[in-house]
Amino acid sequence: MKIVTLVGARPQFIKSAAFSRALHGAHEEILLHTGQHYDANMSQVFFDELHMADPKYNLGIGSGSHAQQTAYMMLGIEGVLLKEKPDILVVFGDTNSTLAGALVASKMNIPIVHIEAGLRAFLRYVPEELNRIVTDHLSTLNFTPSENGRKWLAEEGIVNGVFNVGDIMYDSLLFYSKLANEKPFKYYFDRLVSLCGRLPYELLQNGWYLSTIHRQENTDSIDKYEQILEALNSLNLPVVMPLHPRTQKLIPKEDLAFRFPNVLFVEPLSYVDALYFCGNAKKVITDSGGLHKESYLLHIPSVVIANNSCWIETLEGNWATLSTPNKNEIIEKVMNTQIDEKKWELHYGNGDAAENIVKILESLYK
Repeated sequence: MKIVTLVGARPQFIKSAAFSRALHGAHEEILLHTGQHYDANMSQVFFDELHMADPKYNLGIGSGSHAQQTAYMMLGIEGVLLKEKPDILVVFGDTNSTLAGALVASKMNIPIVHIEAGLRAFLRYVPEELNRIVTDHLSTLNFTPSENGRKWLAEEGIVNGVFNVGDIMYDSLLFYSKLANEKPFKYYFDRLVSLCGRLPYELLQNGWYLSTIHRQENTDSIDKYEQILEALNSLNLPVVMPLHPRTQKLIPKEDLAFRFPNVLFVEPLSYVDALYFCGNAKKVITDSGGLHKESYLLHIPSVVIANNSCWIETLEGNWATLSTPNKNEIIEKVMNTQIDEKKWELHYGNGDAAENIVKILESLYK
């Protein structure tokens, strides 16, 4: 079986690592990187840390509008698929890279395998939601991480080629969290790279919150973004906050340090570092679907600054609770939300999603 695996953003590198391990070298896999995430801290560090082979192709697309990114990706992906003539194209999740790959492969009659299919937040104004829907409908095989994913696809008329295999990110979380727990706190603290020139070791001795904010709906308005930062600055423990390269440009670094001293603004974390700071946080405050689902799997509650979650199972028992980007509401949700421990369930398989996927592919594509 000849496979082109398409990646472009941080979560896809992690999912791809699990998928590649499950292939056990028995098939020809060609890794194609669109370059959607191109900063070293958002890309190369993951290839190094996860011991991934360098991609055979890197399109180097970089940033741009949704239309620009998708169009340039489609041109590059088409060239690679024409040259390699794979049996299948594997795509992950809901990024512009995912959409571009699905559009190109569908017009070339190359079977599309969508891993992490069927997720729905039911918010059509969210770009990722549109990417999910289109990719699911174009794909030959849809591998869902949960039973809800399978159900939502069925409601849209997609019933053939659908398999609930579990969450491939859970495979990686189990594999790499063991590594994360082998090192002491000081090791991870020393690896933090401050954006504001201050990182007193004692500050995190009594615990921390972890926060990431990057979604367009929370960062396009500086008022919303500042409301979120003011909430974090008012919490009872310091907040470790890795900043996406795009959000680093929103407020001058000297203003960040002066106005929000309770927040430790740092460069993006590697995957293992992120697992450590997430798994040992008091709570996670984020607008990332992936991070709040990972925090759920690590038994860490979260406040999700969004109107809905495509990981709806995490909302049970308030393990994840939704908030608007309002200072007072965020503080209230972080400080006073009661968690029902009994409502935690393992909704996303047993950590063998990649193996399940490969077995199905091998049965279908000899």
